[in-house]
Amino acid sequence: MIAPSLETKVAQLRRPELYPDKPGHIDVVETHMSWVFMTGRNVYKLKKPMRYDFLDFSTLALRQYYCEEEVRLNRRLAPEVYLGTVPLTMDAAAQIHLGGDGDVIDWLVHMRRLPAQCMLDNRIRQGVAAETDIRQIASTLARFYRQCAAVEVSHAHYRQQLEQSIELNKRELLGTEYALPQALIRNVHAEQENFLTQQAAVFDARIDAGRIIEGHGDLRPEHICLQAEPVIIDCLEFNRQFRIIDPVDELAFLAMECEFLGAWFVDRELFRTYGDMTGDHPPVHLVLFYKSYRACMRARLSIWHVRELEKRDWGKWQQRATDYLHLAEIYCNQLAQA
Repeated sequence: MIAPSLETKVAQLRRPELYPDKPGHIDVVETHMSWVFMTGRNVYKLKKPMRYDFLDFSTLALRQYYCEEEVRLNRRLAPEVYLGTVPLTMDAAAQIHLGGDGDVIDWLVHMRRLPAQCMLDNRIRQGVAAETDIRQIASTLARFYRQCAAVEVSHAHYRQQLEQSIELNKRELLGTEYALPQALIRNVHAEQENFLTQQAAVFDARIDAGRIIEGHGDLRPEHICLQAEPVIIDCLEFNRQFRIIDPVDELAFLAMECEFLGAWFVDRELFRTYGDMTGDHPPVHLVLFYKSYRACMRARLSIWHVRELEKRDWGKWQQRATDYLHLAEIYCNQLAQA
């Protein structure tokens, strides 16, 4: 059997008649790593056959494994959303089916579709996200973090991982082809590097207290659905190392992303509720460091989009990266005063 191309698979998955619920329309979204197909009630995610240093979806077996991992990991915080995995098959007449008894040509994650209007990023943009919403999110996360076993990691390794990530952010953002503000990039990364060196004991104390766990790994407002109980989706499944994290780092990341959208009240409610429920009250300067670091990481990921675009289309992502860098600068200024 000659497996069909990704383009053929995507074309077939655009056909409403392929799906059990026979929807009238399929909403299709392409991300960097996946194709996502949404019916009225269901979502199916197809991973692209790609390989990087940090990710490998290059074979059918690996895509099946990471589909299963995505379901397993996300059921920790969204058990009723992640329904399982579904094979994409091809029969003897070379017809492609979702499920069925033919030869398996790929795998998809099957999810329940969540209402877009209830996602936290949309609620923030509409100006209707409330303090009670954030307290509910923080409570859900605090319970999750309390259930996570501490991960053993050495002081030197943890700080080295952060150092390497900061260097990667700086090196990529300084690429002259992106035309980003060079002095700003150098200044914010110098502040982060200095903090990491001068405050090594702060990070070491977090490790000694058993605060490093296997968390979510990509805690952003667009991954949080505000229902009767908050539902948190899209855990980072493709690299466990990226999930080995301090909860304070994850919460700082979420707070930073909410502040990027203009919701500056989130930090207060998030850390207050988390602290009350866990007894973990991180120092302010550690939270500011993580916010600055994560803002630079998001700037890097934003500017990477231009690699796939014509130069005339770079403006949106250059502006987005610059906005993240200015946010990182705000945190660095606050850090200097903390």
